[in-house]
Amino acid sequence: MLPFKLVYHKGYDLNLGEHVFPSQKFRLITETLLREGIAAREDFLAPDPAADEDILRVHTSEWVRKLKTGTLSASEIMKLEIPFSREAVEACWLAAGGSILAGQAALRNGFGCNLGGGFHHAYPGHGEGFCAIHDVAVAIRRLQFDGAIRKAMVVDSDVHQGNGTAAIFGEDESVFTLSIHQENNYPAYKPPSDVDLEMADRVEDDEYLDILIPAVQKALDEFQPELLFYVGGADPFCEDQLGGLMLTKKGLMTRDRRVFEEARQRGIPVATALAGGYARRVEDTIRIHVNTILAAREVALAFPSASAAGQD
Repeated sequence: MLPFKLVYHKGYDLNLGEHVFPSQKFRLITETLLREGIAAREDFLAPDPAADEDILRVHTSEWVRKLKTGTLSASEIMKLEIPFSREAVEACWLAAGGSILAGQAALRNGFGCNLGGGFHHAYPGHGEGFCAIHDVAVAIRRLQFDGAIRKAMVVDSDVHQGNGTAAIFGEDESVFTLSIHQENNYPAYKPPSDVDLEMADRVEDDEYLDILIPAVQKALDEFQPELLFYVGGADPFCEDQLGGLMLTKKGLMTRDRRVFEEARQRGIPVATALAGGYARRVEDTIRIHVNTILAAREVALAFPSASAAGQD
């Protein structure tokens, strides 16, 4: 058994068909974890869809209504960049429920890993870049509403800046946002995060890590969050179709492990969501995401939570 819980639902698949975003990856990650003996069935939690009241803590009632009734305009669908379907909407509500559940599990066990989510381009009133509902923001708002946490930090390692995250939390001193991304890439307009680490094209492992880790250390020490939400992007990979950085699989796993270590050695729980990943070979994307779970396992064993013995 893993020393923490994984969150997955077969409904995570957005059913996109032939699309650069391989939404079947959520199932393939799960199958790989089970097949390779990294996780057992009892390590998994199945989320319920987020309640509308939780979604509405982040998103406008108009946007929620449009998604639920399928009345998006042509321009709104163009911004979303995925085919609109009932399955896609249901997957977004499930992903948000999954990130809530991962956050709750992290507070109990030190780690909680959503095998979906990471939809960081969603704004309160519209979707962008394959993202309709901002699951991480919904999870943070729910945990704050419940009184489980007061302050949260988001560390986003997707190759694309988390513009939705920056826009949602831009005026909120209770949430610290850090994004490391390729400067010359989507989105064209990047609202300011609390910290934006903008990488030049073709940056490799060592330079990337030398910039990221000190920034994470400084932010954790100064902000002292009660929960770190990590958006683990697979798309800084050197063979990604939508990225222009040159990180290796080993470098990406080191990135994840180092961020997790910085949080856990300070006693800060970590919830993860898996974002991005458009490698030419879907197997590479799957391996990068599986490596995030392996990095979490390594760090969880090295820095056990005081409440880990009470896992459910």
